[in-house]
This record gives sequence, structure tokens and C-alpha cells, in this order.
Amino acid sequence: MPVRTSESSQGGRGRGVGLGLALVSALAFGGSGVAAKPLIEAGLDPLHVVWLRVTGAALVMLPLAVRHRALPLRRPALLAGFGLLAVAGVQACYFAALSRIPVGVALLIEYLAPALVLGWVRFVQRRPVTRAAALGVVLAAGGLACVVEVWSGLSFDLLGLLCALGAACCQVGYFVLSDQGSDAGAEAPDPLGIIAHGLLVGAAVLTVVTRPWTMDWSVLAGSAQLRGTAVPAAVLLAWVVLVATVVAYITGVLSVRRLSPQVAGVVACLEAVIATVLAWVLLGEHLSAPQVAGGAIVLVGAFIAQSSAPAGGSREPVASGGAERELSARGTAA
Repeated sequence: MPVRTSESSQGGRGRGVGLGLALVSALAFGGSGVAAKPLIEAGLDPLHVVWLRVTGAALVMLPLAVRHRALPLRRPALLAGFGLLAVAGVQACYFAALSRIPVGVALLIEYLAPALVLGWVRFVQRRPVTRAAALGVVLAAGGLACVVEVWSGLSFDLLGLLCALGAACCQVGYFVLSDQGSDAGAEAPDPLGIIAHGLLVGAAVLTVVTRPWTMDWSVLAGSAQLRGTAVPAAVLLAWVVLVATVVAYITGVLSVRRLSPQVAGVVACLEAVIATVLAWVLLGEHLSAPQVAGGAIVLVGAFIAQSSAPAGGSREPVASGGAERELSARGTAA
């Protein structure tokens, strides 16, 4: 009995640590937009900010890539897809979106990804999904209609809206590629290695696309305005690279070592709430009452979609959170 009590207390502490790490990850990811938007408004192109973020994070995680240097030979397609979609695609589309629409709106639209995954499962893989999961899709779509205020004739910037939807579509690649990475069983690639190499692939692709040598580097030596307060641009960039990328990914991976993917996915929904609150406090971006209500509906729909199990008795959820979390779960490390 004392042994069981000890094991139970250790398990409780492990879950507590995992919950704390998941909250840190959500906070770190949620803070990326409010740090990046002032850099964009200071004169940097959104794609150049993405390049700085991805390249900086890739350099920080380079030792992990060296440690898992055999991974590109074992999983070249997985790493290429992860780098193109999960790194370059998601972040480029998201940053382009937040340069044109509010941070909270861009992230809420991106959270349609769990619902889109269900569409992939149902219509591409032709696997059944539960009614609850379908309800999540309907709720998410209805909430999105409120967020973009369709009754006013899509008054939102159309290009910004399409970029945010593109980020959601690229997020689907997170889940699909996570499933592809799980077919090796005990030999599944380490998710930290996938993230490190994915950042390198993303940095290489973005270097060709964004041509960083044309960037106005002088912006980084100056300051940016954060709701009327001058903040060194280098400090904002350091936050985006170290906290919103490196810390966010690593804490997300470690949290799922201690939590189930379902629990980590639920905590990940707080990212959109955190981003919206931070944008309100730090950037002065205010949403209307219908938009706030719509955002809440999007989150409820995403929660139902990502926590619902597929029909047929399987206990494994169809979609269970962000890419780094699913990869961790599949590789027993995140």
C-alpha cells in the first residue's frame, strides 16, 4: 500500500509538471503575434520576420539536429513535409495574416485546423467520425462566421482572411505528418529531432523565398512601438525566437511526455485566448461582442473536434492538439 501511494503521488506530481509545461507552451506560442506585429509595423516584411524566427530557432536547436543527424536519411519525406508545412507554411501564412487582421482573429481562424483534420479523415481517408466531432466542425464554422462578421459583407481584409485560412490548412499537415511518423512503432523518430530538422528545412526554403539579403536590417537596430511604448526591436525578435519558438516547442514536447494528447490539446486551446488577451492589453486590439462570442464558439468547436474519438470503438482521438504535441505523443516524447 505505501508503494502504491508513493507511485500515485509521483504520478500526480508528473501530471502537475506536465500541466505547467503545457500552460507555458500555450503562453509562449500565444505571445508570438504580439511581439512580431510591432516588428512588421516598424518596417519589416512579414516573411522576413518569419525567416528571422525560423532561422534563429534553427540555429538554437542545431545541436539537436546534429545529435539526430541520421534522421534525414531515415525520414527524408517526413522532414521535408514537416519543414514545408509545419514550419514554413504555417508561420508564413500566420504572420502574413496578422499584418492585415487582428492577432486574435488570425489565431482563432487558424484554430479551424482540428475541424479540417476531421474533413481529411472523413473524405480523404474515408474513415468514420463521431457525431460529436461533426458537431465540432459545425460550431467552428459558425463561430468563424461571427469572427469575420459575414453579415457585414466580409468587411475583413480578404487577403488577411485567406492567409489565416492558409495557416489552418498548413496546420492540418501537422496532424497528417504526425500519423506518417508513427508507423515505425518503437523505431519512431524522436520528435525533438523532427522539430530541429524541420526548422532547418523551413529556414532553407524561406531563405530562397524571402531573400533576406534584401531586408532592411536597420530596423533591428532601432525600436518598435508597443502600444505607444518604444521597445528595442532586438528584444522583440529575441522573444519571438527564444520564447515563442524554441521554448514553446520544447515545453510542448515535454508536456505531452507527462500528459495524454487529449489533455495537452485542451490546454493548447488556451493559446488563442492568451493571444487575444495579450493583443488587447499590449496592442490595443479590441474585438466586438459578436467577434468575442464567435471566438468562444470556435474554441468550443475545436475542443469538441479534437477530443472526440472516431467511430468504431477506437480510443485514439482523430485529432488531439498542435503538431508538436501530436508528434510527441506518437514518438512517446511529445
